[in-house]
Amino acid sequence: MSQFNQRTRFIFDDFPVRGLHVQLQEVWQHIVSRKHYPIAIRRALGELLAAGGLLSSNLKLDGTLIVQVQGQGVLKMLVVEATSADTVRATARWDESVHVADDADLSTLLGDNSVFVLTVQPKDGEPWQGVVPLEGGSIASMLMHYMARSEQLQTHIALAADDSSVGGLLLQKLPEQELNPAAWEHITTLAETLTANELLHLDAQNVLYRLFHETPPRVFDAENLEFACTCSRGKVSDMLLMLGGEEVGAAVAEEGSITVDCDFCNEQYTFDETDVNALFGMDIVAAVKNKIN
Repeated sequence: MSQFNQRTRFIFDDFPVRGLHVQLQEVWQHIVSRKHYPIAIRRALGELLAAGGLLSSNLKLDGTLIVQVQGQGVLKMLVVEATSADTVRATARWDESVHVADDADLSTLLGDNSVFVLTVQPKDGEPWQGVVPLEGGSIASMLMHYMARSEQLQTHIALAADDSSVGGLLLQKLPEQELNPAAWEHITTLAETLTANELLHLDAQNVLYRLFHETPPRVFDAENLEFACTCSRGKVSDMLLMLGGEEVGAAVAEEGSITVDCDFCNEQYTFDETDVNALFGMDIVAAVKNKIN
């Protein structure tokens, strides 16, 4: 795995502050190759992907962190899923009939009444979810508002995305420890000098030296992140069963088959009449046709 698909943890011994750096290249290029995203939406999705890579480092259980931005404008949803197995996937939904300007900002894309949703889904257990109104005109500012509301922890986040790479940097006060306000201001002031180009194209070692060479943090071994999609024909079968035989049978009776696309990897799962009859354990298509006639 490339050094440019990694998450790196670090901590300051002189201050109660922890940090994370993430950079994804091949993973991001794989995601954007599956669907033609408008530039402004691609940029927002890339920033959220970097954020998901950062925030999922806090997963203490076997499961998935789902980070969503939901809107009512041309952009309907950004979704990033990051797992405790160090895999990620991401997708966006938008009104494809509307032209999206390359420089459109996030607030304009989402429209009014947009929300940020963070869900922790344990592999075995009940999910936990937090929902807050969107505050801020960028993914980074939105997340910092969320951290201030939900965790009451001072947090600084920087995110960047272009066609080939996404990057992120997170600094956060350690819980239940006193932090001198001047020390926090000093660290975040240094972090704010980091440019988007540096975040996208410098590895963790160079970023941290560039910012904090006078008070260098202790850096831990990097963790590799990979793209992985959890879709499967079996999961689509379960979804069709939940829809019910009458609805699925009617669709196949009319079209000859039913195809379900995965939003994340663009994989297509097609079920014809034989497949659907086997799935429901009866000639459901014929039953629907007879009912119609």
